[in-house]
Amino acid sequence: MMKKKVAAIVLGIMFCAGLTAGCGQKQTDQANVETTKQDNAVAGNSEEEKQEETAQENEVTGTIDDIKDFMFVVTDENDTPYSFTFEEKPEGLESVNNGDTVTVKYTGTISEVDPFEGEVLSVEKTK
Repeated sequence: MMKKKVAAIVLGIMFCAGLTAGCGQKQTDQANVETTKQDNAVAGNSEEEKQEETAQENEVTGTIDDIKDFMFVVTDENDTPYSFTFEEKPEGLESVNNGDTVTVKYTGTISEVDPFEGEVLSVEKTK
């Protein structure tokens, strides 16, 4: 019984010492200011890169599937599916059917795992 009490007290003291040692450290204000400035500079560069990337017109060719009122899926020659979402139907979407081979012109970025960020400019049926 006495051993349990001693063990509990020792563990409690070690726990408190660990909290004060680990959480008690503070960085200097100068280091925080420099880190913030560097983070802001990096964030500014990445925003500029994103704007340049979204302004550039890209295209992907593949088979169109799953046409809905707000999105469609294009599977390229490597069997990689890309989902395209839109608010207004892009030019040429009404003239294609599921299974057609199409070329999609868009701005932004596409990914097989991330949602589409950009704008679909046109959908053209290819031969």
